[in-house]
Amino acid sequence: QVQIVESGGGTVQPGESLTLSCAASGIKFSIPTMAWYRQAPGKEREFIAGVYAGTKRSYADSIKGRFTISRDNAQNTVYLQMNSLKPEDTALYVCKIRVGSYDSWGQGTQVTVSS
Repeated sequence: QVQIVESGGGTVQPGESLTLSCAASGIKFSIPTMAWYRQAPGKEREFIAGVYAGTKRSYADSIKGRFTISRDNAQNTVYLQMNSLKPEDTALYVCKIRVGSYDSWGQGTQVTVSS
């Protein structure tokens, strides 16, 4: 069973940066797909960024150029570096780990961008 621990959220001012971390355990003999989603109050969960078994990465248009996803395969950890944060980035950021066809979700870490 995959277990996920997210960290790094907080409250920042517009223009500032945050780095989120998502550490997964219980993964054996596989390189998982790792992704970040976010959900703002009253809105549906949306895909933000994903990193795959090779070097392929994908980003949502809304954050492209500001956010960077990276991974540490040895630690089964995925990071989301968020720069130039905007109030509209305020949301619960949730990590998803896919092993084969099975998805595991974290509890999320809250990011609030406010002046």
